[in-house]
Amino acid sequence: METGDPRNSVPPGRSGPFFGFVGAIGVVALAVSAGPLVALADRWSELPAAFWTMAALAVACDARPFVPPGRRQTSAVFPSTCFTFAILLGWGFGPAVAVQAVAVAVSGWRLGYAPWRTGFNAAQYACALAAAYAATRLGPGELFDGGRLHWTDVAAVGGATIAWFVVNYGLVSSAVRLRFGDRWWPSVRSGLAYELLATGSLLLLAPVLVAAARASAALIPLVLVPLFAVYRMARLSAEREQLADVDPLTGLPNRKALLTEVAEQVHLHGDRAARGAPDAHLALLLLDLDRFKHVNDALGHAVGDRLLVEVSARLMGAVDGGDMVARLGGDEFAIVVPRLTDIDQARERADRVVAALAEPVPLDGLPLDVGGAIGIALYPEHGEDFATLMRHADVAMYDAKHRNDTVAVYAPESDHNSAERLSLLADLRRVLESGPSARGGETVGVRGGDGAALQPALPVRADRPARNQRPARDGGRGRSGDGPNRWLRRRRDRAEERHDDDLIERILTGADPIRRRAANAGAGPAAGPLVVDDADFTPATGTAGGEVTRDAEAAVSTGAPGVIGPTADGSTTTAPDDQAGDPGEITMYYQPQIAIATGEVVGVEALLRWRHPRRGMVDPGELIQVAEQSAVMRLLTRRVVDDVVEQLAKWSAAGLTLRAALNVSVRDLHTGEIADQIADRLTRYGVPPERLQVEITEGALMADPRRVLASITQLHRIGVGIALDDFGTGYSSLQHLRRLPLSEVKVDRSFVLGMADDPDDAAIVRSMIELAGALGLRVVAEGVEDERTWRLLHAAGCDVAQGWFHARPMPAEDLVAWLSRYRPVRPAEVGSRSGPAPEGESKASS
Repeated sequence: METGDPRNSVPPGRSGPFFGFVGAIGVVALAVSAGPLVALADRWSELPAAFWTMAALAVACDARPFVPPGRRQTSAVFPSTCFTFAILLGWGFGPAVAVQAVAVAVSGWRLGYAPWRTGFNAAQYACALAAAYAATRLGPGELFDGGRLHWTDVAAVGGATIAWFVVNYGLVSSAVRLRFGDRWWPSVRSGLAYELLATGSLLLLAPVLVAAARASAALIPLVLVPLFAVYRMARLSAEREQLADVDPLTGLPNRKALLTEVAEQVHLHGDRAARGAPDAHLALLLLDLDRFKHVNDALGHAVGDRLLVEVSARLMGAVDGGDMVARLGGDEFAIVVPRLTDIDQARERADRVVAALAEPVPLDGLPLDVGGAIGIALYPEHGEDFATLMRHADVAMYDAKHRNDTVAVYAPESDHNSAERLSLLADLRRVLESGPSARGGETVGVRGGDGAALQPALPVRADRPARNQRPARDGGRGRSGDGPNRWLRRRRDRAEERHDDDLIERILTGADPIRRRAANAGAGPAAGPLVVDDADFTPATGTAGGEVTRDAEAAVSTGAPGVIGPTADGSTTTAPDDQAGDPGEITMYYQPQIAIATGEVVGVEALLRWRHPRRGMVDPGELIQVAEQSAVMRLLTRRVVDDVVEQLAKWSAAGLTLRAALNVSVRDLHTGEIADQIADRLTRYGVPPERLQVEITEGALMADPRRVLASITQLHRIGVGIALDDFGTGYSSLQHLRRLPLSEVKVDRSFVLGMADDPDDAAIVRSMIELAGALGLRVVAEGVEDERTWRLLHAAGCDVAQGWFHARPMPAEDLVAWLSRYRPVRPAEVGSRSGPAPEGESKASS
């Protein structure tokens, strides 16, 4: 924050043009006022007492001009304008210029103006008075002829007022443009309304003074009463405006004042950057205190307020005089640091703040620790306006908290709420709320993708249509047959009287994803083939936990607009332009799990896939990272549960008895709703609970063991199996293996992939298998990609293998075809060949 008025000094690159302009205005002012001033020497004795009274009041009032609080001194209001304009109207140009020059000299001395600035102000007023005097000469002649004010006088005064204001404000604006370059107009435009109100009021009061002077000079001092009243009202209004910019508790500037300051500093630093100055960087530091809520809860809000006051004092002591400290609310503070050369200086300032808060704050004999996290955003690298800088500083601050650090600088990779991710989140919500884009025109509960018949689990009342059909008044057409007038029909339908049961059914359909998706069934063309990437759906960690190895490049979209992604033959498909509003399709892939000893398929793991119309196949890790911090995660989990249980019912109807495992997020385990959802879906589709298995990660378990234990205990009581996923990566206590109702542990692929070449990985995997076996738990190894690993796992006593050695993840209909070709192979039956299986084929398949 610059001290004083920045116009007292001129930037080096602009001093030539600026002072050339100031000199030119001075020459013009001398040219137009020299003659009248010389002629004034013979008139001093002829001037009446009214003139001398106005002159004395002009000089006295300008000795203490009104400077509105919160504004710079360039916005000061000079009451001499009223008196000198009245002198111009009553006694001519020469006396007005002389009095104005004396008043400007006095006010410049009082406000500490530079000499060149005082001279420029005197010259600009002289030019403005000359223009006003010329406007009065265009009138009928002598104003106030006969002591009365005629309409021609009013027109002349109005013209003179406009001429004075236009010339004066035009000269000031030109000087501002030379000072600020291309950024002059915002300042001029923002100050126009204020100048019109303040200066215009003083100019329009001048004719009243002239009329009073014609009556008696004793009436002139009475104008001080309304001037003082206006002065006080303006000051009170400005003080109220200033209070709106101040935090009442700490006395620091608030968010509104911070916005104004950052906007002005961005303006100034943009000018420095245009000149190539090295100190053209501006830093915004955002501070959030740690454990402040604990202070409020334990000691009360009064102590918390005292703590905030102490923190604000320490912050003010840790910054330089040009910095601005603001309180945003609660325990959040912001610091504006101008004129930096690089990010290291911003870090240095942040380290000083951290050091100032390191010492405990003693309150009532109790030392309170008040550490915090600071996020830094730098202008112009991280943003060129207040909103962007503020958001990026907030991202950096939360990044510091996440890393248990004290200071962090904004980095784009830490911004999980970027516009791209928010757009992706919106598309994800749309695709989840709209349901599958293709069901082949068939309804849920009638026929599966493998052609097997499936009876509906819920009875349908005879007095109303089924939940997957339109009411009779719709002509029996499905939603896809509504045609172009469906909105008119829906509006007419809403206007009709509905039966209570029908209304309840509609409410349930809107609240229940299964009912809603059933109502939307058959509303689109069949989806094309999807490309498989082998990343697991792992909500608890937000990372891809599957085997993305050999063909990872073929599974990820290039991200080019309109590119759907590679197809099975390696080519790419392109989305048509009309898919710009289509959120794509969510579907489930299934990867077989093979009993190592017998080669039998004992189950599958359900993996989430999203084909976006523009981004192609969205990486599952990114998908979960986008969803898990929002309410969309709940919709996503419900969708996964619905699809997997429904598919199990279809396989049962087709004669396949497979166990399916699905992942759930830590958010689901914390709310406790997951057990009720699964129980409801199992009952709805008539699927035995033992056919479903829920996988939880060690990370989810460590987040809140008590609530997680309650949820998985409820699932265990239902009969659903519980598997501990990514075993060995979450640093959980081994007592969880003893206390939790687990039926299976899954050894993380990071250990399995390296066990054939790394003795340490092999030893870790063997230890895990022995430990789980001693506790009576089934062991599944993820990431089995070659025969040697398969054999090592068999020798170690592992129960089940999952990986590309046997099969990649595939859609449900492809899995049925794969199972029809699959022939179990035991390790002892395989020859000596080794190495990875050919693409699209497994050694254990025929």
